[in-house]
Amino acid sequence: YRGSSGYGRAFRQALYGKWGVYDIEDAISAAQHLVNEGIVDGNRLAIDGGSAGGYTNYGYDGFQKIFHAGVSYYGVSDLLELAKHTHKFESQYMTKMIGKLPEDEEIYKERSPLCHANQLQCPIGFFQGSDDFVCPPPQSQELYNAALENGVATFYVEYKGEAHGFRKAVNIQRCVSNEIYFYSKIFGFKLADETKNPPPIKNLPDGN
Repeated sequence: YRGSSGYGRAFRQALYGKWGVYDIEDAISAAQHLVNEGIVDGNRLAIDGGSAGGYTNYGYDGFQKIFHAGVSYYGVSDLLELAKHTHKFESQYMTKMIGKLPEDEEIYKERSPLCHANQLQCPIGFFQGSDDFVCPPPQSQELYNAALENGVATFYVEYKGEAHGFRKAVNIQRCVSNEIYFYSKIFGFKLADETKNPPPIKNLPDGN
């Protein structure tokens, strides 16, 4: 999507000031193209992502009309908090990607998934690290609770000792297994192997 590297400077910088807009539009367009070409089943589209990818995963409105399930890995959900507490290396990143504070505070709120949690209608799962100070657990927990209240199929798994980006091989492997298990329940397909100790999925329709 616009903002990615490898396609020239102008393409990469096109996302400046439009993070949370162009990336979501392009993800929708890419998915719709695959559906139009008959490459994928339009009724079984899922998306996942970590950090900024998790932020894209939270896209609402048109996003939830094409994707039918998603999984977020320590996703960005509160842009104002991210601007305040992100690590030093990216301390001025948000000024480029969103705008200046406090002048553009309303834009930060408008594009923060936590401010639109009541719009969550797509099945979604959450993987979170207990020691994540960039996107702390309460942010994912708030979205998880919103999904519960909205009657959306959801789960939440927090890994002790993990931070912003999982490092332990066993946890990474568990995430992959649990994510596929979640999709199997949402889309109704049988897994080749049994998933050991899968997370409880709340609000699953009867029979799944």
